[in-house]
Amino acid sequence: MDRANFALADYVASQGVRVFLVTHFADSALKANPLVTLHLVPRPAGSVTLSSPLLDYAGRSLARKVQSRWPAAKVVSNGASCIWPGINWAHYIHHAWHPAAQTESLLRNGSAKLIQSFHRNREKAAYQKAKLILCNSNLTRAHLLQHFSVDPSRIRTLYLGSDPDFRPITLGERNAARSSLGIQSSRKIALFVGAIGRDRRKGIDTLVKAWKILCGDAGWDMDLLVAGAGDTDVLASEVARLGLQNRLRILGFSENVHQLLAAADLLVSPTRYEAYGLNVQEAICRGLTAMVSASSGIAERYPRDLEAMLIADPDDAIALANKLLQWRKCAQQWSLRFAPLGDVLRNYTWNDMAREFVALAETSNAEPRRAA
Repeated sequence: MDRANFALADYVASQGVRVFLVTHFADSALKANPLVTLHLVPRPAGSVTLSSPLLDYAGRSLARKVQSRWPAAKVVSNGASCIWPGINWAHYIHHAWHPAAQTESLLRNGSAKLIQSFHRNREKAAYQKAKLILCNSNLTRAHLLQHFSVDPSRIRTLYLGSDPDFRPITLGERNAARSSLGIQSSRKIALFVGAIGRDRRKGIDTLVKAWKILCGDAGWDMDLLVAGAGDTDVLASEVARLGLQNRLRILGFSENVHQLLAAADLLVSPTRYEAYGLNVQEAICRGLTAMVSASSGIAERYPRDLEAMLIADPDDAIALANKLLQWRKCAQQWSLRFAPLGDVLRNYTWNDMAREFVALAETSNAEPRRAA
């Protein structure tokens, strides 16, 4: 399940408070906790769109029952998962991302537009109804103010926490991680972590183009690992067409990002829309340099001396290739420059985040007010 939601539920239960959790999937630790009551909702055909009304109905039904018995109970939802006048934890704004058209199929284009409209209508209703909205970045807050009639006084920014296990990589960890992945080359390793989708949101297409440019130079001594679920077959075909099979390896979905980061020297995330960017945060906590789009939420946490590693245009493969060359010329210096930010991010744990969430929730008793 989502790491942030798990952290909140686990922390609240650790305080001796009962938690009623409506979800498609739950972590085993929550299943074993006697203070956590799970209400698992099916996901027909694995579809977020088809399951969305089911999740909403189950959430609203349970919220009514719980609050009728415990009037002071807090109801927390993510986006449009449950349209309820409680606390909404905004992790993603559908209105802020406009996927590229899929020109190869009119039917696919039409279906995508209908689905997009469905999610946008639901999230608009959810955010306008919420008493308190907690955002994972100031970028998300700005998008809420831009797209919805939401009173700014009802919005707070709450950054995501960090796992203490995501600490700087030791030499032993690096050697073990590379060995387990079958990496025998002494080349540096760049890592991409993200969904590989037709909407091109994560920017893997730009990174592959940049990699083709870089590998045209016999002196380029880096390989690229790509971890993520989605259209991996389509990506593999493109990699083969460009002749990059020996320089770019597609790993598919991985549950062990911790190990992948240990094997890497650099994380690259040329995302076109990212409300925050937990993969980037985890990379920095592990002691890596992380290139990410300047338009992403986590970019607002980069101090001025790291801004050279922000990607100005996620569509510009040539500029990205040049930035990778810039990093490679002084890779060790960049690692040292990122260390202070890693300390800051690592020292704000998931428990710290959850504790702050609860404190904000306890002050959210006012009725929602419409913006003037």
